[in-house]
Amino acid sequence: MAELDSLQKPDRSRPEPLWHQAETTLRQLIEGGQWVPGSQLPNEDRLGELLGISRITLRHALRNLEEANLLRREHGRGTFVRSATVVAGVRGLTSFTDEMRTLALAPGTQLLAAQRIAATQDMADALEIALGDPVVQLRRLRLGNGLPIGIQSSHLPEARVPGLFDAAPGVQSLYAWLQANCAITPVKAKEVYRVGQVAAADAELIQLPAGTPAFEVERIAYDAKGPFEYALSTMRADRYEIRSTLYV
Repeated sequence: MAELDSLQKPDRSRPEPLWHQAETTLRQLIEGGQWVPGSQLPNEDRLGELLGISRITLRHALRNLEEANLLRREHGRGTFVRSATVVAGVRGLTSFTDEMRTLALAPGTQLLAAQRIAATQDMADALEIALGDPVVQLRRLRLGNGLPIGIQSSHLPEARVPGLFDAAPGVQSLYAWLQANCAITPVKAKEVYRVGQVAAADAELIQLPAGTPAFEVERIAYDAKGPFEYALSTMRADRYEIRSTLYV
């Protein structure tokens, strides 16, 4: 972490609020790489002293940085610079690539396997096709800023996605490819989140020990003609969050 004594203190003669100046100083240290992901910030008393601002003013700045997904505050432990994290919740239907870009993370995809398989009963039910119908299966490692976020297996009816199997090695955004080549435009998706564990076969790829708690996500995506993708994902729980706002 950058030398704390060199923190730029807010200037009370400037028109910008003190919390905004403090937020800008901390943001620059994070985005500039001086404060690396996972590093812990000084406690609020010490940080407020270094910046020359009150705890209330500091908390305003920290809250904004937390909402911007730059910091992670853990009760009883402190405040940490956040690693690349995907926040799931009420959001539009987008591809993983677009979701990464929305969060200012560089998207990345590594194709692990592409194969033609016969639809299992689960696949057939989800995709509304017959048992045994040909399906294109893409197994991909999903990355944000070069860090593994999850492993995803997508299943698509081959009749609806001609050419996908051969093109798979060069496909970065599946939804963009489908729209450009198959006239498939997603209109909705159904998702189910469950608590699971990292499988032994995935541990090295996702860079976590086997058995580590993780999110298991089941997704069925639809276009105007019906379901076109059945996806099963394992997402790192430390880099993937689910947030909801509840109203009375």
